[in-house]
Amino acid sequence: MTTVVRRRMGVEERRQQLIGVALELFSHRSPEDVSIDEIAAAAGISRPLVYHYFPGKRSLYEAALRRAADDLAGRFAEPREGPLGARLLRVMGRYFDFVEEHGPGFSALMRGGPAIGSSTATAMVGEVRQAAYEQIAAHLGVGRPPARLELVVRSWVSLAETTALIWLEGRRIPRGELEVQLVQDFAALIAVSAAQDDEMAALLLRVVADEPADGAFGDLVGRLTRLGVQA
Repeated sequence: MTTVVRRRMGVEERRQQLIGVALELFSHRSPEDVSIDEIAAAAGISRPLVYHYFPGKRSLYEAALRRAADDLAGRFAEPREGPLGARLLRVMGRYFDFVEEHGPGFSALMRGGPAIGSSTATAMVGEVRQAAYEQIAAHLGVGRPPARLELVVRSWVSLAETTALIWLEGRRIPRGELEVQLVQDFAALIAVSAAQDDEMAALLLRVVADEPADGAFGDLVGRLTRLGVQA
């Protein structure tokens, strides 16, 4: 008979395993609804051993949501090549992949459930939003965004977040349509600002010049043109 020898995990390896287990459970229920006993059972260890690696329930939740926040912020990274509309569409695809895979955890992170405390949640959300802002601003090729552009980008990041939270409540609109809509929302926000400011107008013309007619931005222009003709 073959004897199976179970390898003992090191401290950091076990910590990372517990964080991964917690995140998996958070994918189905909000953090405050998941107990340490459930995490211990899923990890195949005892409850006291969980407390050996994390001093309390809150510290484990914070570590798990920290990993989720870092993952979410990384979804905005994208090579700065090709039309902006296509780049943003890929970003939205990865963003909604995360939202779909970690629905309750995403909601807990963005809304700040009682399990993690408001100050910790606020800090994590702020870091995600700042990372998203910096990535999108970099795609526009502007070293130091002027006030109107900063407003546009930060408003759009907040819009994507709010849209995802609402979508999770019922998923009444197909995800793919929302991703395209959010990319077109970005173009619309720039266009509205361009109507008020010459610097934003120049930026809009530069962005549109690289966009194909069948891209997300070109599709928006075509739809609006058809609406004008019908009117």
